[in-house]
Amino acid sequence: MLPPTFQHLSIAGGIRAAMSRNPSKQALKHGKNKRSYKQLTDRMDRISNGLIHDLKLTPKDHAAIISSNSIEYMEIILGASQVGIAMATISPKLSPIEIQLICNDVEAKVLFVDESSAELLRDVHFETITTVIAINNELEEWINQSKPISDLPIVQEWDVFTIPYTSGTTGKPKGVLVPYRSRILQLFGMAVEYGCYSPDDRFLAIAPMCHGAGMIFALAPIFFGGYAEIMDQFDPEEIVTVLKKEHITGFFGVPTHFHGILSLENAILEKNKPGSLETIISNAAALPQAIKEEIVKVYGDDVLHETYGSTEGGIISNLRPADQLRKLQCVGQPFPCTYIKVVNTSGEECPPNEVGELFSSSPYLFNGYWKRPKETEEALDQGWLTVGDLAKRDDEGYLYIVDRKKDMVISGGINIYPREIEEVLFQHPDIIDAAVIGVPDEKWGETLKAFLVTKDNVELNTDALKQFCEGKIAKIKMPQTVSLIDAIPRNAGGKVLKTTLRKLN
Repeated sequence: MLPPTFQHLSIAGGIRAAMSRNPSKQALKHGKNKRSYKQLTDRMDRISNGLIHDLKLTPKDHAAIISSNSIEYMEIILGASQVGIAMATISPKLSPIEIQLICNDVEAKVLFVDESSAELLRDVHFETITTVIAINNELEEWINQSKPISDLPIVQEWDVFTIPYTSGTTGKPKGVLVPYRSRILQLFGMAVEYGCYSPDDRFLAIAPMCHGAGMIFALAPIFFGGYAEIMDQFDPEEIVTVLKKEHITGFFGVPTHFHGILSLENAILEKNKPGSLETIISNAAALPQAIKEEIVKVYGDDVLHETYGSTEGGIISNLRPADQLRKLQCVGQPFPCTYIKVVNTSGEECPPNEVGELFSSSPYLFNGYWKRPKETEEALDQGWLTVGDLAKRDDEGYLYIVDRKKDMVISGGINIYPREIEEVLFQHPDIIDAAVIGVPDEKWGETLKAFLVTKDNVELNTDALKQFCEGKIAKIKMPQTVSLIDAIPRNAGGKVLKTTLRKLN
């Protein structure tokens, strides 16, 4: 029996509490669009009422949203959350067939779409969706017709908040059941670890909210009563301009963002260097050491955090600013309230510097995969989660992600981790981006192939690459073939789509 003082953790409740402190304070801005905390909570309540009384949804029903970043995106998520309607957050970059598959799989009853997505899905048939609301025009009329909800249902903290879908690079995408409890506790962990989520902080949200990281890093500022500026497209020069103009204290990005920002001319970076910036957070894909060093050079040695995590496990570890240049290619120590272990094929914990499969345990874990009991069982082992990453820990307990288990290459009986080779390639002055895969070989089983994006399309052949790598990695780890391409294929989170590269081979 729950004690009489018990209250379920609530994301919308946290924002409502922030509103009570300062209703007129500006919470969000997107272009010329602004919301005070009072306006935000009022619109949340109207959306909640519309979902329950107009669209006749009930708690435990699912809805879906396909849109670029906007204030309305956040309002829809929050309005649905406080009446227990889990929202599938679907990337607008997916094809109509992929979107149809996800909406049907999650059994969404209502679909919110922005203008471009509405056009894309004009002729798509959905099995369970009965209502489609266009965010750019129909949403406003729908909200204005609805009154603020007066009687909120009880939403349990272990119920599902959002259902982001995995990228599906190894098969059909899976719906990740993210509970309120895991994300709220993670918000408090983020406030402690990053130090940029007080009511006085101003955060820049540039990552797509359809992904777990983009959502949580946009949500954290307003949960604690701060300010978030939202951007819906990646423009490096506009980003650095906003950092200074809006006195931004923190922002989150993926490696692709940092590639673009650091490619700007030094004069632009110097002109727009913000005196207010205290925290830069990188996540979603490995941040090459060479890029880390550039960030430190431009923005100082006391701002950069590299975070490792997954949609299923939340944030798992973080490398703090003081360790960025001391611990190379490292993702730091366990996040607050998190345990990690590295396990060999026999199920035993690995000694320092031995590679094994990474498992984590924390209050931030998902509830499982939607309608995928087998995959859920494979991911969990007595409360410990694995997403198939290979890692090692050093003598001080710092964590290093070696590679994805599925991306490991076996050549001549030797385990080779492409990420190690990619880190070396990023040090080459003419290489902008790189990815390494294994390709079939009769003699060795597999050999390595490097896909490269070079500055000004500079030609780099295999011999030149081997000469550069000599002394940096063993000969067996050197790429045997090279292919120059216009861009490395990545998903919206910045992760390399190696299955796509294998099709190019």
